[in-house]
Formats: sequence, C-alpha cells, structure tokens
Amino acid sequence: MAISKTLFVSLVLCLLLLDEVQSIQTDQVTSNAISEAAYSYPKIDCGGACKARCRLSSRPRLCKRACGTCCARCNCVPPGTSGNTETCPCYANMTTHGNRRKCP
Repeated sequence: MAISKTLFVSLVLCLLLLDEVQSIQTDQVTSNAISEAAYSYPKIDCGGACKARCRLSSRPRLCKRACGTCCARCNCVPPGTSGNTETCPCYANMTTHGNRRKCP
C-alpha cells in the first residue's frame, strides 16, 4: 500500500510539473508572436507605388505587373522611376528564370 501511495504522489507531481512546463512554453510562444508583430511593417499600397515607379516606362502595363509582383513579395518599392534599389534589397535581388532582374 505504501508503494502505491508513493507512486500516486509521484505521478501527480510529474503531471503538475508537465503542466507548468507547458504553460511556460505557451507564454514564450505568445511573447515571440507579439514581438514579431511589433516589428512587422505595415502593408504599402502596391498599386500606387508601382504606378509612380512605372509612370515613365515605355511598357507601363508590363512594368506595373512586374512591380506589383515584387511589391507583394517584398512589401516595398524603391522611390523614383528607376534605380534606388539599395533602399529595397529584396526588390533588387529578385530574378527571372533567365537570371535577369525581375523588378523594374
């Protein structure tokens, strides 16, 4: 009888310990999600940004389509009508299947 009481008590203690560990892990996951949300940037208006970027293009529809794809993936569009890609490295580093720059 003494062994079964000891076994029961140790089982209850193990369950309490596991519950405490799980609550600590849940708190860490929640705090990580909050910190990631605090550092996420607001979505930009890709349509307006690409319209400004492609306004002088000789092929504006093609330019806006490519720019829109890049903007959706990178959430940024470099200022001006060309160049300035250092302000948005993701936008500058995207390439086509032929290893040409994808983003105008």
